Amino acid sequence: MPRGPGRFLRAPVAPAAALAAALLSSLARCSLLESGDPVASALSPYFGTKTRYEDVNPGLLPNPEAPWRDPELLEGTCTPVQLVAVIRHGTRYPTAKQIRKLRQLHELLQARGPWGGRASATSGRDVGAVLADRPLWYADWMDGQLVEKGRQDMRQLALRLASLFPTLFCRENFGRLRLVTSSKHRCVDSGVAFLQGLWQHYNPGLTPPDVADMECGPPRINDKLMRFFDNCKKFLTEVERNATALYHVEAFKTGPEMQDILKKVAATLQVPINDLNADLIQVAFFTCSFDLAIKGIKSPWCDVFDIDDAKIPERERQSRQGL
Repeated sequence: MPRGPGRFLRAPVAPAAALAAALLSSLARCSLLESGDPVASALSPYFGTKTRYEDVNPGLLPNPEAPWRDPELLEGTCTPVQLVAVIRHGTRYPTAKQIRKLRQLHELLQARGPWGGRASATSGRDVGAVLADRPLWYADWMDGQLVEKGRQDMRQLALRLASLFPTLFCRENFGRLRLVTSSKHRCVDSGVAFLQGLWQHYNPGLTPPDVADMECGPPRINDKLMRFFDNCKKFLTEVERNATALYHVEAFKTGPEMQDILKKVAATLQVPINDLNADLIQVAFFTCSFDLAIKGIKSPWCDVFDIDDAKIPERERQSRQGL
């Protein structure tokens, strides 16, 4: 959290309000932009937290280091004195649990036997065969770790913030910056990458030192704040360890909407429906997102689903998050 010099306190407009307006203006602008990326998926609006950042803000595609803001919003009206931001980690790999489920699905496709070999009635090709022949490049060791693209996400975010708020992110304030993170490795690594990007903003062309040697120090780990739910007795008792709390989630996973998509995916992949379940459907759906976010490619997994299908995993996720 960088703070500007004391003289900034004389800003004629409430700085918090002006800063909030600036950020909201940027977000509103992002939501109106249309992506011109040829690999972008029509399913992206339904990926939730797995959504590629470039799909949330298509302005990142032409120039990921340049922020956009209303040029009249802050000019001559106030000077921001403090910035507090809640930042999500950068692009990551799937978790080991997700990778194991994907491997299970991949093995199912490779063992299709007499089911395989027919073109899909909807796509005109055997999507299952394409996916069965496609190497599975995800490995258990990845387990939700930050990918290099995720480090780049954070470095570029630091540059955009430094450009958007130059008086706050000036070299003199670098030692006053405070980053707090959870102990999750992808979050710690994201914080490190952010600081490295900011350091390189001040020292272009130089290799950044270890974050422990930077003026601001490394990100501070505080799980009590950043993973507050793990320390919430009521949540742990009434939700996390309460078998009845997931009743509606489990009911949805076995309900008619999910059964419809199971039948459709089974027909598309040409596998027995009894070999599929809601968890495998979800991991197949999100593999479309991971391939897009990590490798920048339109995965064949995206061809398994249409927009109506995409709404089903989203509803399952909403039922879980609504607990």
